[in-house]
Amino acid sequence: MKYSPKNMKENLTSNDFLFKKKFGQNFIIDENIIDAITLKSSIDKDTLVIEIGPGAGSLTYKLCSKAAFVLCYEIDKELKNVLEENLNSCENYEIVYEDFLKANVKSKLKEYPYSKIYVVANLPYYITTPIIIKIIEDQIPVQKMILMVQKEVGNRFRAQPGTKEYNSLTIFLNYYFSIKKILDVNRNVFLPKPNVDSIVVSFTRKELSNKVHNESLFFKLIRDSFRQKRKTLRNNLKEYDLKKIESILNEKGYDLSVRAENLPMEVFIDIANAL
Repeated sequence: MKYSPKNMKENLTSNDFLFKKKFGQNFIIDENIIDAITLKSSIDKDTLVIEIGPGAGSLTYKLCSKAAFVLCYEIDKELKNVLEENLNSCENYEIVYEDFLKANVKSKLKEYPYSKIYVVANLPYYITTPIIIKIIEDQIPVQKMILMVQKEVGNRFRAQPGTKEYNSLTIFLNYYFSIKKILDVNRNVFLPKPNVDSIVVSFTRKELSNKVHNESLFFKLIRDSFRQKRKTLRNNLKEYDLKKIESILNEKGYDLSVRAENLPMEVFIDIANAL
């Protein structure tokens, strides 16, 4: 069956599918948005795409037409009939009915040949950050991610120093990826309609030129620096060697009275490497 929003909705109805709030299910029904995401993903026949939460398969259908293969993770097994019907004209995909956060993705990837791996997904709002962190911490070899996320969360991912959205997660993600907004998405393009608008964000893997010597120390330093956001580094980092920290800060034009939210990532990297 060729995909269309109308066909997708009829398929959900005929299969007596009920949306489950616990899975954060909001399916895209606007074909223009689906086309825009697919186009801006720049996937081709050398790309293996990982899609997390395919839902009714509206985005999956388009991804299959562009990619070498689409590997989907879907937690809701009640979508099996819906997905099989919506994707019955596609052959280059597999749906793993498993919680992505518990899956051994690296092991699964050994089953497929690929030149590059992209993640393209409309992520459930409630587990957006854990999914991204899993991809990083499990060292899944992803070159690019194109993710639809809650607008507020997406703005936090790409926030600049000195803004209220800038936090420890911003630095953690920007250490590994260059993050950019691709497009805004109105809440009206989803079924059912969520209470917030969305944003599509691209994450492109960085070549780490300014690399930290000890990543565990680096990320602990960041967490501690933002522990009480309104406090200065002098107060948040009392357990560290403040003389070394002050020396690096002075080189960069700061002092210990600065708050973490005003420091760019590169300064944190230099501090971590000096400790």
